[in-house]
Amino acid sequence: MTASAPFWPAFWPPFWRGFRALLPLWPGMVPFAVAYAVTARAGGLSVWETQLMSATVFAGASQFAAAGQFVGGGLPTVAGALGLVATTFLLNARHVLYGLSLSRALPLPWGQRLVAAQFLTDEAYGVTVVAGPRDPGGLSVAFLLGAELSLYAVWNASTLLGALAGAVLPDPQALGVGVIFPLAFLGLLVPLLVDRVTLLVAMVSGVGAWLLGRALPGGLVILLAGVGGAALGAWITTRRAGSRA
Repeated sequence: MTASAPFWPAFWPPFWRGFRALLPLWPGMVPFAVAYAVTARAGGLSVWETQLMSATVFAGASQFAAAGQFVGGGLPTVAGALGLVATTFLLNARHVLYGLSLSRALPLPWGQRLVAAQFLTDEAYGVTVVAGPRDPGGLSVAFLLGAELSLYAVWNASTLLGALAGAVLPDPQALGVGVIFPLAFLGLLVPLLVDRVTLLVAMVSGVGAWLLGRALPGGLVILLAGVGGAALGAWITTRRAGSRA
């Protein structure tokens, strides 16, 4: 008891700073969680089942894909279930890259890794790697969990809202909120472009992602473009270091 007591008072301040760091992205999250809930309910899922998927899966694109399997009622076939698993893997392959990046910046014991991995999202990752090191206590598991659970809270609250009242809510596409996430990530990217190498890597990765996106799922595109950009940056940095030597 005495060994763990000092941990909690030190945990909460960075946790709430991470939680608040994601608040500007809440307006973009609400309508898409509502849209998922409406889709799931139209597919025959109950309010409880719709909410359970948000609580356990917590992956917007994957939840939309899963909800589509239930249209018309009944469970998906074995082939449909396997296809859903494959689709989910491709949609979320980018999280492998996120996890590798975070493991280098923030080494954690296995228990904390499992919890952080469950709640990791694009937005939480982006804000954490940019704003986390600037936090008064530096990048910490408390800040990371605060950022992750911030979106988890609004996603699940909005899912419940959509499941209960989705029929009377406006179409999310008509609200134009889809622009919030791209603009947010551009805002996170710009401060990282500190020299010609980072600018070149960002440009090449962006063009590569655009080309790959014409043929591959989004999650796999981000993974391949990210790995390619990292390899390019490492090659340029290593070559420059060798030239100086």
